[in-house]
Amino acid sequence: MSEPVNPAPTARPRPGTVTIATYLLYLTAALFAVVAAIGFATLGTISTVFREEYAGTSAEGAEGFAVGASAFGSVVQLLIALGLVVLGLLTSQGRNGARIATWVVAGLGVCCAGLSVGGSAFSGMGAGGTTGDVPDPAVVQRRLEAELPSWSGPVTLAFSIIALLALIAAIVLLALPASNEFFRKQPVGWEPPVPGAAYPGQPPYPGQGPTAGTDPGYPQYPPAGPPSNPPGNPPTNPPPNPPAS
Repeated sequence: MSEPVNPAPTARPRPGTVTIATYLLYLTAALFAVVAAIGFATLGTISTVFREEYAGTSAEGAEGFAVGASAFGSVVQLLIALGLVVLGLLTSQGRNGARIATWVVAGLGVCCAGLSVGGSAFSGMGAGGTTGDVPDPAVVQRRLEAELPSWSGPVTLAFSIIALLALIAAIVLLALPASNEFFRKQPVGWEPPVPGAAYPGQPPYPGQGPTAGTDPGYPQYPPAGPPSNPPGNPPTNPPPNPPAS
């Protein structure tokens, strides 16, 4: 007997809040990727400036720390960008676990973007002051700004601000009531058929539906054979004659 076929659950329409939040995640990932690429492209200049400025001082070799810190920040931004792309794909499918992970990763992205914005805004504003023979950080910062491409600083600042706002908006959109309804689990599984309903491919039960009384679906058991002695006919196998006395 075949199993009853239940209709598949109706797919929930994706609300606009989730769609917009997904696009914001993709936008932020692209911005982070560009900022990370700028960071990798400027590592050589940063190393040269720090090596020349700190040469012959007690902090000689500090370029390694500066380059390492800049490279680490770029790697983190690139990883966050990749994570946002994956989470955007999963979140658009209504997976609640992906939404929770998006909040975590987006929170890290907000921290990174905020640090980038703060560092760009306050660069070069430090008070002049040195310890021993270490060069003034403000002098090093001014030389960095002169050596680096003129567009790198403004582009990094603008992209960081846009990424910060986009992530905050995505976090809020995914927490709205319309988004909560989309991520709510639906009951999935086998449901018993309605009592009295026939299985697909099975004829109706006797007395059910327009074919009542016909019952054409199943043979009789045991199979009915021809009668052994139809009425009005002599027996097919007469009994043997009694033995002679």
